[in-house]
Amino acid sequence: MALELRHLRYLLAVAEHGNFTRAAEDLHISQPTLSQQIKQLERTLGVQLLDRTGRTVRLTDAGEAYVHHARRALRDLAAAERAVHDVQDLSRGHLRLAVTPTFTAYLVGPLTAALHTRHPGITLTVKEMTQDRIETGLLADELDLGIAFAGAHLPGIAATGLFTETLSLVTGAHHADAAGQDGPLPVRDLAGRQLALLTGDFATRGHIDAYFGRHGVSPRIAVEANSLQALTEIVQRTALATVLPDAVTHDHPHLSPVPLDPALPTRTVTLLSRADAYRSAAARAFAGLAHEHVRTRPYPPAP
Repeated sequence: MALELRHLRYLLAVAEHGNFTRAAEDLHISQPTLSQQIKQLERTLGVQLLDRTGRTVRLTDAGEAYVHHARRALRDLAAAERAVHDVQDLSRGHLRLAVTPTFTAYLVGPLTAALHTRHPGITLTVKEMTQDRIETGLLADELDLGIAFAGAHLPGIAATGLFTETLSLVTGAHHADAAGQDGPLPVRDLAGRQLALLTGDFATRGHIDAYFGRHGVSPRIAVEANSLQALTEIVQRTALATVLPDAVTHDHPHLSPVPLDPALPTRTVTLLSRADAYRSAAARAFAGLAHEHVRTRPYPPAP
């Protein structure tokens, strides 16, 4: 029997579900057909791939080894199909982009608008997720590009600097005098002050907490929110302060930055991709637009 792609997909489905019935439902084929196809694959390879003796179907050691290569083969084939259908004149195409959450507040909108204006035939899928999930998605060929921060990256991830992100304490414009002084506010003056901050699952929150910890300051966290939009709404309407990227504050007429002394550490914003991945025309165009956009903004350049 000649090995066909469906055999790989069938095996991966059974491995994922641990059950022939659920895998067959997911594949829209009958369970007997699925079982027969897997047995054909095992006969062709001359090895048992699945252990069917337990309550759930499990991969054998040989099955684990085979599935590892099968996943990679299907991923490479999918990349090959995209390469074949890639249109260099950008009259059509598809880009899969992921960003860490803070960038949806000030970067995704302008970049999407620029891409749609220049290349309206390209469809864009944007996902918001943590940086570790972005890098995992790039390596699994589930994403084409990511926007996140410089740091320790997974092997196989390529990072290109876009700009340096700066952060400041922020109040509502009608509370701008609450800092009570000219010039930077000493960080020690934040001891006991009420703040509204992002929740702890945001990398930005970890960045802020580390800064406070280094300086021995413990503000009172009166509100936690899982979106920058919520924080900006809260700060506009209360006497609470928050910490936001300066790029968000600069574009918001109802927010006022309060520089801190010492300043919050900067972060390098990077464009992420898989190092050995095929770079489609759409991905190359988006990367060019991203670099062009940041050059027209008052963002400090990446180191």
